Amino acid sequence: MHTVRDAALAIVGAMATLPAESVGVREALDRVLAEDVVSPVDLPPWDNASMDGYAVRAADVRGASRAAPVALVVVGTIAAGARASRPLGAGEAYRIMTGAPLPAGADGVVRVEDSDAGTERVVLFDDRDAGRNVRPRGEDLAAGALAVARGTRLGPAHLGVLVSVGRAVLPVARRPRVAILATGDELVDVDRFDEVVRGERIVTSNSYTLEAMVRRAGGVPVPLGLVRDDPDALRACLLAAPPHDLLLTSGGISVGAFDHTRRVLADLGATLDFWRVKIRPGAPLGFGSWRGVPWIGLPGNPVSTMVTSELFVRPALRRMQGMTRPYAGTVPVRVAERVTTGAALTHFLRAVVASAADGVLEARLTGPQGSGLLTSMARANALLVLPEHRQDVAAGEMARALLLGDDALAAEAPEF
Repeated sequence: MHTVRDAALAIVGAMATLPAESVGVREALDRVLAEDVVSPVDLPPWDNASMDGYAVRAADVRGASRAAPVALVVVGTIAAGARASRPLGAGEAYRIMTGAPLPAGADGVVRVEDSDAGTERVVLFDDRDAGRNVRPRGEDLAAGALAVARGTRLGPAHLGVLVSVGRAVLPVARRPRVAILATGDELVDVDRFDEVVRGERIVTSNSYTLEAMVRRAGGVPVPLGLVRDDPDALRACLLAAPPHDLLLTSGGISVGAFDHTRRVLADLGATLDFWRVKIRPGAPLGFGSWRGVPWIGLPGNPVSTMVTSELFVRPALRRMQGMTRPYAGTVPVRVAERVTTGAALTHFLRAVVASAADGVLEARLTGPQGSGLLTSMARANALLVLPEHRQDVAAGEMARALLLGDDALAAEAPEF
């Protein structure tokens, strides 16, 4: 059996970054940049005012105070986007707006609040801004400097930087196409819910959770549907699958009489690198390749499917998109209640993490931890990670947790 760490490293290490494609910057949010972008210009491109006020020479305003104000001649106004008509001379000032280019000869901007706001002659009452309130040319980025690095998942700020350096079209990694297949005679799609009501079948929740998790990780789901526990039906479905970059199956990889996935894939020529991991939930986990495409075989229990997808599928998809940091990090948490585990495996327990009264992040289990209890996953905003050597953790002890989703530490009111 592989450890969780070894399994994650093996799976992610086998993933190749997909080729790049070009998209407009407005379509690039959450895509992964495929090459370094270097700035061709200085940002800002000129020294400019960081607030509304008066562009001055520091030598002219030092010593100004309410008791000893300084008067200067206003020789013009510089709006944002405009330029000074001539250099600034001794004893002179320009009215200037935030972002406007600083005139030659000026080395500071006195804020309006420290003046009488004059338009032809200005009286200054404070020298605190002598030599200040100027954004120097290239302060943000110098020409030739790295603007955004390859492998960055592009957020709003990245897009702002990229358009600022002239990039309207961006090279990004192609989104991975993920074929998703669920197996099980007991499963039906939601449109056959009447059979669930009659107690005959259960809905294939894995098909929907996996599609959602693939999308959230930047992939494109390619649903292959449901296949009953029949080797011939499974073989036919696999052979008819459209082109994809990753094959993802749920169910059928353990040792039961009706677990056919590993055997059918092997008959079709697939390689199998491993099929068990020292983890709970989710010990039956297959990994290999078929027809040059990686395959990850997830267990069939709903929580096991989601946990192993978070730990192994998500980082694999991130690596396929060129991310250099594909794995989810963890945070230290204080355990709010005693937790015991029954086997020497790495446990990932559904939990809610929140700030306690003393400001420490605290983890509390969502309730029973059975691998079929999907509602426990829906209530969780984190997975409490207990390594195999920690089978009994007392309340108040520290552990680590992997946070889930954008709302992991959402608050009902501002905490600042």
